[in-house]
Amino acid sequence: MARVTAGIATSHVPAIGAAIDLGKTQEEYWAPVFAGYEWAKEWIKGEMPDVVILVYNDHASAMMLDIVPTFALGFAEEFEPADEGWGARPVPTVYGHTELAAHLAEQLVIDEFDLTIMNHMDVDHGLTVPLSLLFGQPEQWPVRVIPLAINVTQFPTPSADRCWQLGAAIRDAVAAFPEDLKVQVWGTGGMSHQLQGPRAGLINPEFDVSFLDKLTDQTDELRKITRLDFLREAGSEGIELIMWLVMRAALGEKVEELHRFYHVPASNTAVGHIVLKPRD
Repeated sequence: MARVTAGIATSHVPAIGAAIDLGKTQEEYWAPVFAGYEWAKEWIKGEMPDVVILVYNDHASAMMLDIVPTFALGFAEEFEPADEGWGARPVPTVYGHTELAAHLAEQLVIDEFDLTIMNHMDVDHGLTVPLSLLFGQPEQWPVRVIPLAINVTQFPTPSADRCWQLGAAIRDAVAAFPEDLKVQVWGTGGMSHQLQGPRAGLINPEFDVSFLDKLTDQTDELRKITRLDFLREAGSEGIELIMWLVMRAALGEKVEELHRFYHVPASNTAVGHIVLKPRD
């Protein structure tokens, strides 16, 4: 049967993608950011999954603000890089895994998650930047990817606990898939940042580090963080951390932390990254 073998969480800052694409990764400003991913890039070579369920948020690229699904599952054979206003990133096409995606859709609806099924969806930096951080600049991505877009842009957004429940349901669904597949779940976005308004540029390292500390074995506290708490403590875009909880819940009750990285700043945000493995 299929199994969730690991979870990865990472920020998906668009400027990180631009630094990769423009060959700026070793410049003084960016070098510390990319150094923080070297461990994971080496680790994943020996832990290569067959499929990544990649939890991210669309930035009005595939889903404009007239239609904002709470949970949208990518159900296509391939997903092209989105043009976010300055041309699509020069990265490979993302290839999906329609059999597992169909199974996930069925099982998650049975578990009372009302998914939007996306038969066509261009994927923006929220999805492609994490792939670049872990796999560099290959001619083709080495894994199949199932995009799972979460609404964190327009209220009402799902709660932290609802995202946890989604992750737990994903774990059960993967375990029920009959094909022998190694599956990783990635949660992206965050950490604390605010892009507009009087608090633009807000970064809260204390909140970020506490979130990382609790992600292993104090998850009940993270599930209780309200949307207002995220806004107050982590800025208007800090709500993206609910996508990390989907990843964490998909790993089961007990996990081992393999690697952690935190850096301020990258563009106008804090960069967080963690690699977790189920203990059971």
